[in-house]
Amino acid sequence: MDEHFPILKLGPISFNLSNVLMITVTCVIVLFIAIFCTRNLKRRPTGKQNFIEWVMDFVRNIINSNMDWKTGGRFHVLGITILLFVFVANMLGLPMQIAVHGNVWWRSPTADPIVTLTLAIMIVSLTHYYGVKMRGFKNYFSGTYLSPMKFLFPLKIIEEFANTLTLGLRLYGNIFAGEVLLSLIATQLAHVNIFVGIFSIIPAIAWQAFSVFIGAIQAYIFTMLTMVYMAHKVSDEH
Repeated sequence: MDEHFPILKLGPISFNLSNVLMITVTCVIVLFIAIFCTRNLKRRPTGKQNFIEWVMDFVRNIINSNMDWKTGGRFHVLGITILLFVFVANMLGLPMQIAVHGNVWWRSPTADPIVTLTLAIMIVSLTHYYGVKMRGFKNYFSGTYLSPMKFLFPLKIIEEFANTLTLGLRLYGNIFAGEVLLSLIATQLAHVNIFVGIFSIIPAIAWQAFSVFIGAIQAYIFTMLTMVYMAHKVSDEH
């Protein structure tokens, strides 16, 4: 697909205004969900409070499957934030894609490899930070890169780069492919007669539902891998 995006250049730095807009919208929606679901908290949750407590329990189970709660509990809010952010970001481009004067303004921010790779780099950097903070630099470095055998050190470095690339590109590939297929289906519907178009709506709706499922799965996988990488860095037994 040949897409064009609004670009703002400030000296040698270029900003994709579509990404800036969509990331901002994603943050606002996640913030709204957090505030809306946590207002007027009750001992016996009902309605919207049930949803946010389900999310909290869901992330808690992800953490407990990778490390003990005493160590991993401090990453609970991080996991909730990542899960909600990635899920909302994945969903934004599914209902529609908006282009103004040939420039795409509205789409899923996770359909851009720059966004997903930047998010992956931030996550991997955060795992290193907490690894050093919680274990000390010497213990962290020797336990992570020199154990069990020192000659594996180059492979450990390659693994770090590979983890970062796959974490970001996996998310990008799935979301981008879904939006491309939805755009192709919409384009075909616009160029057929009314009778074929009516029957073509059925696969379009089916693919839309499948894309929602894929977006949710990718949010779960991204959160799970974040906690897996975190566990490897902060837990001595890993």
